[in-house]
Amino acid sequence: MIQQFRTLNFFNVIILFLAVYVLRIGLLIDLPNEINTGFSETASRLLIRDAHTPLLSPSSNILIAGLVLFIQSLLFNRVLNEYNIMGKTTFVPALVYITVCSVFTPFLLLSPPLICNFLLLFIIFRILQSYKDSSQISTMFDLGMVTAIGTIIYFPFVLFLLILWVALIIFRPFNWREWGAVLFGYITITFLLGVYYFWNDKLGSFFEIWKPLTVALPVFISIEPLDYIVLLPIVIGLILGTIQLRENFFKSYIQIRKTFIYMFYVFLIGLASFYLRSDYRINHFLVCAIPVSTLLSFYFLNAKRRWFYETLFLLILVFIVYFQFV
Repeated sequence: MIQQFRTLNFFNVIILFLAVYVLRIGLLIDLPNEINTGFSETASRLLIRDAHTPLLSPSSNILIAGLVLFIQSLLFNRVLNEYNIMGKTTFVPALVYITVCSVFTPFLLLSPPLICNFLLLFIIFRILQSYKDSSQISTMFDLGMVTAIGTIIYFPFVLFLLILWVALIIFRPFNWREWGAVLFGYITITFLLGVYYFWNDKLGSFFEIWKPLTVALPVFISIEPLDYIVLLPIVIGLILGTIQLRENFFKSYIQIRKTFIYMFYVFLIGLASFYLRSDYRINHFLVCAIPVSTLLSFYFLNAKRRWFYETLFLLILVFIVYFQFV
């Protein structure tokens, strides 16, 4: 399958769409009675009444989540191809992205972290797009507002404010106006949200939004043994991708090298933002899917032994579907 997706053709789009739903076949066959993916927190944050009443049936949730994932995979593929991050034009990133975003059963549901990946893709696209601009003040202001919107949708996204400053460190010479623009953009949306709470006589609840920032960080995360098994072939791919990247790192263009460094920090911040959750939900790690998919795509695109990388990818697919039935 990897070999098929190494070239661009319309037939791959059809296969990709079908693959999105094949990878959630177990969940579609054995539908859960109810789904709580965290949108009630978003609705409560917007002072919407009946926030705990689900708007979608389980089947609708899963089907719409698949469509959202399909669209994101095409956007992700376009960003990497447009800025030549992989070194060649390919459909592999789209395939890898839908695979990474299907690893765990909670990933297959429509959830705030999945929606926030749209915002993260937009942030990465705008940073790469304005890489050579003489000034990024307006861009950073806009991205600060985007991050604030992401915080309203899913609170741990607040930590992604750091990736904007990381981008300025990696891609830009120091300019205090650009750094300040990030903060002013974020404060603008936060101020408007505060006004909205004030008009609704809920100003005390507005300050409750930021309460997770004062909670002590947990020191232990419980992960089911089966989760480790599913992750095993992906970890192998990431290790091989890291080796592959190290061998080719200084042969790449400066922008490509900086992009991979940037993706590494996006991954770290995505992991760290987990500690801002009020409860443990594994679907949080969807926010790490973009950097993970980037490195895995690099490996599958540059690997030489076809029998090995095709087998490894097939193993990932089999594990995903199999553990939906376990």
